[in-house]
Amino acid sequence: MPFIIQETPMHEVHAASEAEPKRRRPEWLKVRVPGGEQYTTIKSLIGQQRLHTVCEEARCPNMGECWSAGTATFMILGDTCTRSCGFCAVKTGRPGTLDWDEPRRVADAVKQMGLRHAVITSVNRDERKDGGAPIFAESIRLIREAVPGCKIEVLIPDFKGSEEALNIVLDAKPDVLNHNVETVPRIYRIVRPQAKYKQSLELLHRAKMRGFLTKSGMMVGIGEEPDEVLQVMRDLCHVECDILTIGQYLQPTKNHLPIERFVHPDEFTMYREEGKKMGFKHVESGPLVRSSYHAEKHV
Repeated sequence: MPFIIQETPMHEVHAASEAEPKRRRPEWLKVRVPGGEQYTTIKSLIGQQRLHTVCEEARCPNMGECWSAGTATFMILGDTCTRSCGFCAVKTGRPGTLDWDEPRRVADAVKQMGLRHAVITSVNRDERKDGGAPIFAESIRLIREAVPGCKIEVLIPDFKGSEEALNIVLDAKPDVLNHNVETVPRIYRIVRPQAKYKQSLELLHRAKMRGFLTKSGMMVGIGEEPDEVLQVMRDLCHVECDILTIGQYLQPTKNHLPIERFVHPDEFTMYREEGKKMGFKHVESGPLVRSSYHAEKHV
């Protein structure tokens, strides 16, 4: 099955501006303010270990729920990304040197939290040929030592298509190899200007050919059409992706891409049902779903 790749001219998707009215969120997108003893404990632990979480950096709407349940998604390789994706709240700039003690601190945090399923993601480090892959590998190794039996899921960048960098991660044998396609190919230049749709599919295919459980995710409400989402789902099935997450895009600041529409829960149900028919092992689809939301249940 061929990959369908189309692009939209830049002028067809507009960045948010000061003048754009704030859109009221529908009831199905309202969440509780983070709080509680477990939330406070994890926040303190993250600070003590000098770690970053994608929960905080990407302003995840599920942070209160997940932290109160004792889970978090660690973000390694620093807090500064070399890319400038139109949807992402993680800051962009010139990152510092790699912190080679970071994997030890991540492993310590996983042990203190008593996690049975640890999720590790990262910023992009395009200034490095290896993309920071050795830090992923060392984090996996040290978690295995510190918490035997803990499942490890890595949500990795595309490493600019480097198979060598990908193999560094795969050689460390994570339990789940996750890489998000994020959106439909037509609007890739606006949403993920430094990424390539086909390159992301190839990464997932390479991991599957090595026998790994693979996972990907995308957001909706950022300018795509339902038929395009279904085509991406078919493309992911073509590379034998096992698990898929689909959630509502939420504009993190006025400087990021605007929300084109609030997707109704019925549409998310449709994606989940269609995904089952296509052959995905699991589809997590809902307004508040994110890549690591209920990650331990996906496997």
